Amino acid sequence: MQFLPAVPVLRFFDEAKTKDFYLGFLGFTPDWEHRFELGMPLYMQISRDDCVIHLSEHHGDASPGGAARIAVEDIDGYHAEIMAKGYKYMRPGIEEMPWGTREIKVIDPSFNRLMFFSPMKKG
Repeated sequence: MQFLPAVPVLRFFDEAKTKDFYLGFLGFTPDWEHRFELGMPLYMQISRDDCVIHLSEHHGDASPGGAARIAVEDIDGYHAEIMAKGYKYMRPGIEEMPWGTREIKVIDPSFNRLMFFSPMKKG
């Protein structure tokens, strides 16, 4: 038996701001979108490499203010990429954490927290 990566479900309220944040700023790609009918809440999957996230407008799927930790091989490269975009609502830095990771912390427009992290290099 093998466990596969978890897929977080994060609640959102504003479709345009959410897409600007995740697709524009963070560089994720939309995989699919679903609505039961026109005018109903959106449920969508986004991904980047092996990282998959579900975003939902449905009130029963998740609570705003959730969190997800996402491993990144090259935290410095990712930081340079997102900073080059000039996203006007956020300019995160890289923090060295006492548990041995370097992390970029961002908060989406619905107050969900994402921590992108890489292990610190030894030596």
